[in-house]
Amino acid sequence: MRSSTKLILLTLSTIAFVTESRSTIPSEEEKKELEKLLNHINKPAIKSFQTKHGYILDCIDIQKQLAFDHPLLKNHSIQLKPTYIPKWTSDNTTSQKSSSLPFQQNANISCPLGTVIIKRTTLEDLIQIQHLKTLGFNYRTSKDKRFDITGHHYALAEYYEENFGAMGNINVWDPYVKPDQFSLASISIGGGDKDTLQSISAGWIVSPNLNQHHSGLFIYWTASGYNETGCFNILCPGFVQVSSKFALGDLANPVSTYDGQQYHLIVSIFQDRVTRDWWFMLRDEPIGYLPRSLFDVNGLANKADRVYWGGEVFSAAKRRTSPIMGSGYFAQAGFKKAAFVNGLKVIDRISRKVTSPPISALIPFANSPNCYNIETKTGDGDWYRYIFYGGPEGCTIK
Repeated sequence: MRSSTKLILLTLSTIAFVTESRSTIPSEEEKKELEKLLNHINKPAIKSFQTKHGYILDCIDIQKQLAFDHPLLKNHSIQLKPTYIPKWTSDNTTSQKSSSLPFQQNANISCPLGTVIIKRTTLEDLIQIQHLKTLGFNYRTSKDKRFDITGHHYALAEYYEENFGAMGNINVWDPYVKPDQFSLASISIGGGDKDTLQSISAGWIVSPNLNQHHSGLFIYWTASGYNETGCFNILCPGFVQVSSKFALGDLANPVSTYDGQQYHLIVSIFQDRVTRDWWFMLRDEPIGYLPRSLFDVNGLANKADRVYWGGEVFSAAKRRTSPIMGSGYFAQAGFKKAAFVNGLKVIDRISRKVTSPPISALIPFANSPNCYNIETKTGDGDWYRYIFYGGPEGCTIK
């Protein structure tokens, strides 16, 4: 356990050095270190499949996945499903307008019992993911001023009340982005003050070198220990995958089109009442969870105290315009044109019931309102609380 932890620490430092020095071609020594990390991250597969997009999905023994290389999970007992699933009330309003879960699972891809499905990590993944980490792939809100957000643009609905989780139907698009850029949409929950803030985000992300210009399923989290700067998907030990159907990094297909058919992900992040682990579910499928032991009592161990719904874009290169957020249209364009998140729900900490946040408690925040904006809305059914957000490329990075 100690040797594996040291290996991860050593090689993450190596990748960070490569990224910060902006080397396009790692040295032979750096490549060897990266290969060591790849061999450690990619556990032996019981069965493997190559997708039509070229990436490989591995069926890994659930007991031998990377999560359990984390020192805090040495004696962890796997939970195959939540002890309870929140009753996120809904009706057919959303389904009439938008189709959920835009993943076309290949009928030929089926993992054996006792295994989970994991997207195989590549050398390019390692470099790109660490690049996102080094550049600060985190939510920065109107109440968090401690980080340099140069190049980052946000359009979020912020909610600041204690809770045990949240959900939303995240409209899926494939915005065009250039190298060293990303565009994402997600739900994010957080807990703690500015010095102890821990967070979990889940949704879709487009990054050319990471998922071939397509929207890919992701989770991003900050917790205790050596990954407190943040971990994307399963690059670090900690996130326990339980699904044998959907892998983190899977590409969404089909996606929404302008003035055409709309698709969305039904995403929920919530704390189990019994185990206090934080679960990530896609519709009614538990993808996996982050054990409570990863978090601090001043962070997410017992509750969350904020939720964000919306989009973020980033561009690293100087004198480059920032990429498309969402569909590429401003919030006021409305349905089938602007990106949306509807069905906004939270689990109230006091009542422990699922509720729609009061419209007055949803704070719209856009740090570059001339480039990207957001509107909070109220209506009926799953459109009782919702947002439109987004904007075209165009903000110049100075």
